[in-house]
Amino acid sequence: MDIVSRAKGLLMQPQVEWNVVAAEPADVGSLFTKYVVPLSAIPAVAGFVGAFLILRGVVATGPLLTGAIISYILGLVGIFVLGKIIAFLGPKFGAPEDGVASMKLAAYAPTASWVAGIFLLLPVLGVILTLIGALYSIYLFYVGAPIVAKVPKEKVLPFTIAVFVVALVVNLLIGAIVQILY
Repeated sequence: MDIVSRAKGLLMQPQVEWNVVAAEPADVGSLFTKYVVPLSAIPAVAGFVGAFLILRGVVATGPLLTGAIISYILGLVGIFVLGKIIAFLGPKFGAPEDGVASMKLAAYAPTASWVAGIFLLLPVLGVILTLIGALYSIYLFYVGAPIVAKVPKEKVLPFTIAVFVVALVVNLLIGAIVQILY
């Protein structure tokens, strides 16, 4: 399935698309090269362009570009780490141990957030709409967890909350690293 169809399916018919995702073969490399790398570039590029348009003449382009690149790379690392977190926590919530399924969930759940990242071209509005995208991505995770990672339905909510809390901590650490490097 192509990237546009996958993103559209996840956004418009998540239940149906998660079933397709669960059934198809995948590996970490293909998940990243064919989906995560290009789609996660949307907020990085849009954020850079939006900041450049607002801050040109005030802040040099170099630091803006460097920050965007560092954030993008650490975001990719964050998705990989999220997959490992899901693989670690899944069995504690009754899911079978499945690294590929965990990585599928980590790779596809942020779709709404990444797509909403296009609105960072308009920085103030973009932040609000990206937040809405992030909330929808949590919903996508919630819908996908029992289908892809086989988390028992009665444990999906606590699993989602646990993964969200751990992912939040990971993202805060990534943000702190970006601040140190940037």
